[in-house]
Amino acid sequence: MTTSGVAASPIKYCLHLPVQCPGFREKRVSVSNVGRSRSHCIPTQKYCPRRTPLVKCAMEASFGCSTDDSAAIFPRINVKDPYKRLGINREASEDEIQAARNFLIQRYAGHKPSVDAIEAAHDKIIMQKFYDRKNPKIDIKKKVREMKQSRVVQAVTSRFRTPATKFIVKTSIAFVVLGALTVLFPTEEGPTLQVAISLITAIYFIHNRLKSKLRAFLYGAGAFIFSWLLGTFLMVSVVPPMLKGPRSLEVTTSLITYVLLWVSSTYLI
Repeated sequence: MTTSGVAASPIKYCLHLPVQCPGFREKRVSVSNVGRSRSHCIPTQKYCPRRTPLVKCAMEASFGCSTDDSAAIFPRINVKDPYKRLGINREASEDEIQAARNFLIQRYAGHKPSVDAIEAAHDKIIMQKFYDRKNPKIDIKKKVREMKQSRVVQAVTSRFRTPATKFIVKTSIAFVVLGALTVLFPTEEGPTLQVAISLITAIYFIHNRLKSKLRAFLYGAGAFIFSWLLGTFLMVSVVPPMLKGPRSLEVTTSLITYVLLWVSSTYLI
């Protein structure tokens, strides 16, 4: 290009802006002015969605994805367990249950059956929690564990020890024979002889284990008195008559006494 006979080279420059996304492009445009020619780079933008780091939050992991789809259907709509339907465990607090319900309602608000299923699961869990508070269940395993750990029970159980198998068989045979004689040969006076033999048998077996005459006598007499009183109480107040006959009460009480005497003579230390 010449101006008034003077040759002049066109001036070119380009303005580069930082490209922020793959859809961002620049267009080169030449502009001619009097005395000079310029070439500009004019950016032309193509819509580029803003990318954010992918954060998988705990709620999405537990309750479902949170994409913006108002017509989405709740995937666990047919799950019968209300806890599994809401995506929570059975130990969840009421705040966690309410948070799960609110999140899922907001997520699937555009699908009425999904909302109804979520509300039904939430209401069922809340009603069950309310019922459990009004009618607390007794944890039998916990109660048994606490009872075993109490000092009284530990003191009692520490007085018992399992002997050799031969000794258990020997004591079992002795008291089974006494029980059979009491049932098969009842007398008008009652099983007085069999009861006396059971006391002597218990003292003998206790002495055989402890090797102490005094302890054997005290343990045997104490076990006999306790067994007879307990048997009488059970037969009179708790257990109905199991045998027929004029001496059925004494016979049944004797059988209960034999069982407790067998335990004492076999395991008591």
